[in-house]
Amino acid sequence: MQQFYKRLLIAFLTFLSVGSGFAQQSSDTSAPTSVDPGLLNIYNVKVPKKYTIGGIKINGNRFYDEALIISISGMAVGDEVVIPGGDNFSKAITNLWKQNLFNNVEIYITKLEGSVIYVEFNVQERPRLSNIFFKGIRKGEAEDLEGKVGIAKSQVITENRRRTAIENIKKYYADKGYQQVNVDVLETIDGTGVGLSILTFNINKGKKVKIGDIYFSGNENVSALKLKKQMKGTKEMSRLSLKPVEEKPIYGSNSRITFKEYLKNNGFLSLSKTKQFLDPWFRFKLFSSAKFNRKKYEEDKEKILEYYNSLGYRDAVIVSDTSHITKKGNLNVDISVTEGRKYYFGNISWKGNTKYKDSILGLVLGINKGDIYNLETLNKRLGKGGAGEGGDVGSLYQDDGYLFFQANPIETSVYNDTIDYEIRIQEGPQATIDKVTIEGNDKTKEHVIRRELRTIPGEKFSRTDLIRSQREIVNLGYFNQEKLGMNFDPHPETGTVDIKYTVEEKSADQLELSAGWGGGIGLTGTLGVSFNNFSVKNIWKKSAWDPLPTGDGQKLSLRVQSNGRAFRSYNFSFTEPWLGGKKRNSFSINYFNTKYTNSYNYLTGRFNKAAGDTSYLKSQNIGISLGKQLKWPDDYFSLVYAVNYTSYKLRNYNAFQQLPSDNGLFNNISFRLALSRASVDQPIFPRSGSNFSLSVQFTPPYSWFRPREKYTDLAESYKWVEYHKWRFNGEWYVPIGKPMGAEKNRQFVLKAAAKFGFIGKYSNFLNISPFERFQVGNAGIQNTFGIIGYDIIAHRGYPVYDNSDPRVNSQDQTSTNKYFTMFNKYTLELRYPFSTNPSSTIYGLTFFEAANGWYDFKDYNPFKLRRSVGVGMRFFLPMFGLLGFDYGVGLDRLRPGGKIKDAASFTFMLGFEPE
Repeated sequence: MQQFYKRLLIAFLTFLSVGSGFAQQSSDTSAPTSVDPGLLNIYNVKVPKKYTIGGIKINGNRFYDEALIISISGMAVGDEVVIPGGDNFSKAITNLWKQNLFNNVEIYITKLEGSVIYVEFNVQERPRLSNIFFKGIRKGEAEDLEGKVGIAKSQVITENRRRTAIENIKKYYADKGYQQVNVDVLETIDGTGVGLSILTFNINKGKKVKIGDIYFSGNENVSALKLKKQMKGTKEMSRLSLKPVEEKPIYGSNSRITFKEYLKNNGFLSLSKTKQFLDPWFRFKLFSSAKFNRKKYEEDKEKILEYYNSLGYRDAVIVSDTSHITKKGNLNVDISVTEGRKYYFGNISWKGNTKYKDSILGLVLGINKGDIYNLETLNKRLGKGGAGEGGDVGSLYQDDGYLFFQANPIETSVYNDTIDYEIRIQEGPQATIDKVTIEGNDKTKEHVIRRELRTIPGEKFSRTDLIRSQREIVNLGYFNQEKLGMNFDPHPETGTVDIKYTVEEKSADQLELSAGWGGGIGLTGTLGVSFNNFSVKNIWKKSAWDPLPTGDGQKLSLRVQSNGRAFRSYNFSFTEPWLGGKKRNSFSINYFNTKYTNSYNYLTGRFNKAAGDTSYLKSQNIGISLGKQLKWPDDYFSLVYAVNYTSYKLRNYNAFQQLPSDNGLFNNISFRLALSRASVDQPIFPRSGSNFSLSVQFTPPYSWFRPREKYTDLAESYKWVEYHKWRFNGEWYVPIGKPMGAEKNRQFVLKAAAKFGFIGKYSNFLNISPFERFQVGNAGIQNTFGIIGYDIIAHRGYPVYDNSDPRVNSQDQTSTNKYFTMFNKYTLELRYPFSTNPSSTIYGLTFFEAANGWYDFKDYNPFKLRRSVGVGMRFFLPMFGLLGFDYGVGLDRLRPGGKIKDAASFTFMLGFEPE
């Protein structure tokens, strides 16, 4: 008993020395096993004395190493301490306490030898989390919360972590519309291990709170409906209501009046009054979640002020905003605004400009005296606040090398409702490009990227060249267009700038693996591969096969189709986009070999093996083309020269009765010239730019040189096929509205396209060639007629074999001599991207299409078209290319009393977008 009191006295005296270190005590903290009786007098002296620590011991630690605890305490063997009066012990306890690892810390002096003392730390470690449970919620929500509460298994349980977990749970449900969530935490000891605890969160979500009504007051000049449209993240409940809300404030009045009073006092005197009246009472929003999110609400208030500023109300402020829960459990929001005066631009003067005159800068700025004041528009026209869309004052200077250009608008006078500005310009020196570096190209060789750049070291900096370089890199198709970066490192002291391009490689190769039924031959399989970043010169380097030699930007394509007996086709193509490596001169070679037999019996559904070698149509083609980029009218233009030879060999083949003979060899030697201009911003989902091409394909005019009697024999007349064929394609892409989505990369895009084709003859005594005509209809996918050289033009909503269209005398394309010799096609598509990720680009579309074909100019009428409307989806997967489908309704196939499905059809596409 006497020993116990000695220990208690020592602990009490130590407490007096170290102060707050003993703020928490625990009954399970063990005291030192033995105490030197001489220690009883260590605190009884009047003069402080120095002691040296001879040893440190740790008790009560389970998870933390003794050396670690001593190190954190800041004490060490050999340290000198002063007793009484020293602060060494209190600092040691404070250091340990700050780690939030212990519930309790005590220090004992257990032994005294002369001026040497021995110290013992008794610690009680905080429990660690062994498991976590959620009660009162669904299993799926509990799984979501495990990764969001901010505390994980084996972590130390602290009060701060408990509070953080509760806050995270409330935030999780607040984002889902639950604004009155209660969370209680229960901590229990886990009997499976020492120092482990279980946390159980009891959650009461309450009812989901939706925004009932948003009221505005003080908005004398801007309707509440327009203000609500600016609140993208704060929406009212979806409903169609004729019932007025009691004491509903009407915009344009600070008073609150009832429905009947408003009707009596105002009436429907004009369209604007009618709209003003209907706006608050008629409301229906499709897919409006009406969840209240505090962060989005604050952002929406800023958008309201930005909208007011764009209308000239630069003094507009939100005076107050309140919210309250209604009896129905909905959240009503009241926003009070003060609009202030509407301002207009006054005189705009220029100062500091030496390169361009005031008149030129004023024309580019595009803001005139009397225009509604909008500071954002002024800054945008000056090119401030980041890269714009071009056509502004900043772009004008930067395209001429003035990278360090600055334009600062200064208000010089404000009178009544007019604001005068002086634009102070600092032109700076013209910048020269010094270093151009490229990073991130792990597979693609640097010269493939560098040859596409318009920013050349030593040349004058140009913003247009920079944007063009970005476009060319994206159009290579080897990199993630969303991750392409361009960084500047300007050096004003030397008048130079360094440019760094950062790219992220993506898969550019494609695999085609498909099967289809039709074409009179049954089941047909297709296997194709396209290597779009191939390297021929590395074929013989074993180390380059990973898994294939890549990096030089060449394209190699191989494709095989077959059903075993009735049909088979082999295709090969190779393209070198930079022949010689110095100029953008492309070289391409392609070859195909196709055989179609009469071995399939349509009546029995069986194959006749013997007929396979005695009755067939075989076509072979080899073509070579050279392309050249032009400098005039601009370098978006290119010119392609091509020569092709195609042979058609028939042996006892009478399936195509329009051909001149069942036996024979027909030859087609043609030359092709194509002038094109391509300026789209990216190849997969273009948002802006256009594609145009005008081409002519022609054969030698044999009939001008051969005796006319040679053409009395039909088979002989087509031994050497002759024709001239003209094609025009035009596509425009126009962005609609503002970019949406978290990364501002989703935007409606309008595509407008027009196509025209015509095939003619050289001599009047000849018929137009049965080869190389136009097939119009369906999905534009090649069928069995495609092997004799037809351009297949897609027309969604109309089958190829359609003779039911009352707008056209005959649409019977059941044989090739009934295929068209000319056609027109017009398309409008409204597209919206659901995903622009390079690993899976997905977008939907709606379309209007009109097309038709004719047999000669006498019947040609560009306004006599077959029309269709519909919807579709496109999926671009790097490995498989384009996958898509459309559902089209042929408007001119509809009959009175008929069903839409009788005039509609699905079309599918794989690997490419049909014409």
